[in-house]
Amino acid sequence: MTAASRFHLAFPVHDLGAARRFYGGVLGCEEGRSNDHWVDFDFDGHQIVAHLAPEECDSRAENAVDGHAVPVRHFGLLLEWEKWETLRDRLKAAGSDFIIEPYVRFEGRAGEQATMFVRDPSGNALEFKAFRDESMIFAKDLTPQGEPA
Repeated sequence: MTAASRFHLAFPVHDLGAARRFYGGVLGCEEGRSNDHWVDFDFDGHQIVAHLAPEECDSRAENAVDGHAVPVRHFGLLLEWEKWETLRDRLKAAGSDFIIEPYVRFEGRAGEQATMFVRDPSGNALEFKAFRDESMIFAKDLTPQGEPA
């Protein structure tokens, strides 16, 4: 895959109006095409599509990661650090439903990242993260920086 590749993700929602308020209003995603059963959003250049399917909403399967219950089914974005902080503040101001409050993982180590998980009005889990050093996005060595592995 190239850096120019974009992803497309379709997901269920229980109410298109609530989806528009969250994705368009809170997250600031521009709306694309739509009809009575679905709506496209520009998710930082990627196409996500909220499909009206209330019976498919609110999966709650979780895995333990760093002492947190991380939703198995989730999607999100890797943001620049400053954009992550801006979004964190925007989500807090909107009274968003955080699954995992914003925090920094691997602080001072390779792979240091800010992360947060939030649910949309239909129960879909989203993760937003940022890396101090984007070359560490796929790093396997998580020893403290400057120390031998």
